[in-house]
Amino acid sequence: MGSRLPMTAPTLPNGHVDKETNEQTSESFDQVRDEVEPEEALEQTRSIDNAESLASVSQPATEPHGATIYHPLSVPLIVSLMPTAIVGLLTRLGLEAIATYDGQSIFSLAWVQALGCLIMGLTLGLKESIGPFYGPLYTGITTGFCGSLTTFSSWQLDIFLSWANKSHFHRDWFRDVIDGLSKTFFTLAISLSSVTLGIHLSKPVARHFPVLRPPPVPVRRALTAACILTYVATIPVYFRLSPDFRHQTTSAMLFSFPGALTRYILAVKVTPLVKLLPMGTLLANTSATALLGMFHVLQRTHALPSKIACGILQGLIDGYCGCLSTVSTFAVEVGAMNAKKAWLYVGLSWSISQLLLLVIIGPSWWRGGINEDRTCTFA
Repeated sequence: MGSRLPMTAPTLPNGHVDKETNEQTSESFDQVRDEVEPEEALEQTRSIDNAESLASVSQPATEPHGATIYHPLSVPLIVSLMPTAIVGLLTRLGLEAIATYDGQSIFSLAWVQALGCLIMGLTLGLKESIGPFYGPLYTGITTGFCGSLTTFSSWQLDIFLSWANKSHFHRDWFRDVIDGLSKTFFTLAISLSSVTLGIHLSKPVARHFPVLRPPPVPVRRALTAACILTYVATIPVYFRLSPDFRHQTTSAMLFSFPGALTRYILAVKVTPLVKLLPMGTLLANTSATALLGMFHVLQRTHALPSKIACGILQGLIDGYCGCLSTVSTFAVEVGAMNAKKAWLYVGLSWSISQLLLLVIIGPSWWRGGINEDRTCTFA
């Protein structure tokens, strides 16, 4: 499989791409581009046997010998997460708002997970087209946008609150269990099927995908600067816009990139260390769930925090925790492993998260420290 991957131009020590080599690379890319079918992306992910290989899911296409144009922690790759994490966050908040209404047929997070996993699968199928063009674009879409659009921590909290029926629905304990299990298994089914659907949809897209030449160095530098300025702009946006927007979007925008960056670093540094399971994603998802549980409690204590503090807590919930945890990468990893490892990975991720929420939120309920009907105000 490696010999069929499209070649990418090597980078010189000064950061520039050799012109002659780049032209040869473009010709090679034209020759092999049609040979790489999107179905191969699905087969490649399903053939992964260890977690170390999963670390490359969010990294650009590689050369045959495994060397990439961009180092995983290079500046262009890192800053590509800035605007894409913000857009992913805003898309998630918008979808949740649209899909939340009286009499809704399915929980609002289902739409979020489905869209994020669909785009993740579509991008994975187009990896050999997008990666050689501009590697940071691929990482930005998969890790930045899809990873921030989907959220594992909110999914786990939603399940946990279903067990306790804190919404006070008129039902018995058995229906509480059914509700929690429904959110568990339907989210898994929707996410996995959306990734697969996205990969299959990439087939007709790949046939008409234009052959794009890598952008020149000045354009790459301009894109890097634009990414940085986009995130820097969230600071004046937070202070200049009305305080009414802080708990809704502007506070979360500040914490979106730090959350996505933490998740990406864990994937790059931790996942290759353990071959059994993708520990990077596991740590990101479970730690985000624990933090979300803590922030959830702090918003409902007897001594309610101030309006500003409450807005910051909501920003940490939606921005940092939402972007630190991910379902899109989680679904790709589950689909890539064999059945035994996949069930182990899902079971550990789910069980650890639920136990963490039980330890963090449970005592506050039992001792009367918090009340789900009382929360801090934003305005």
